[in-house]
Amino acid sequence: MQSAERSVSAVIPAQGIRAGRVPVLRHLGLVEYTSTYQAMRRFTDSRGTKTPDELWVLEHPPVYTVGIAGRAEHFPRSGEVPVERIDRGGQITYHGPGQAIVYVLVDLARRGLTVRAMVTLLEQAVIEVLGAHGVEAGRRNGAPGVYVDGAKIAALGLRVRRGCCYHGVALNVNMDLAPFSAIDPCGYPGLAVTQTRAHGVLAEAEEMGHELARRIARLIEDK
Repeated sequence: MQSAERSVSAVIPAQGIRAGRVPVLRHLGLVEYTSTYQAMRRFTDSRGTKTPDELWVLEHPPVYTVGIAGRAEHFPRSGEVPVERIDRGGQITYHGPGQAIVYVLVDLARRGLTVRAMVTLLEQAVIEVLGAHGVEAGRRNGAPGVYVDGAKIAALGLRVRRGCCYHGVALNVNMDLAPFSAIDPCGYPGLAVTQTRAHGVLAEAEEMGHELARRIARLIEDK
């Protein structure tokens, strides 16, 4: 499996955003989780005050990731899908092919964004992209993410170091949802999950990830 640093297939400007503040959009394709996680941490540790923000659009092979609040009672009881403990907020979730992921490597301090504002921005980007495809989505009090008819369609989590965030948002597009049934998604027993294909959206993960990244870039620029 290629590393994140070697698998960048394209660097695409976010059109309509003022020069100098444009987040760089990198399309990485299908990349292994651990190397991508390590790359995010290295990028954040090495960036300077003038380093452009980046949005990484990608998919992962099957993997469970567990945030710093993760508790063992929510983990899968058995199975072959690896479990990775990481440093984002939140508990356990699942990533797999057919899920559009956008990692947001953003200097929050430079843009005047709080963590809460960034979470709200990511949720809003998902809601707007789904709305453009005719899917009505919304938030849920006390449970970050985006929901359609009570089922979770997008999960998110961030880590902030030195005023900069990484990790991001994962939108279920056209994937095998069965691995979610082996866990308590985001720490909620019995939480229903859904995906865009179940709501009549024919676009695949790569296209939806690109749309979502462009929407995030525009919302960041508006701040």
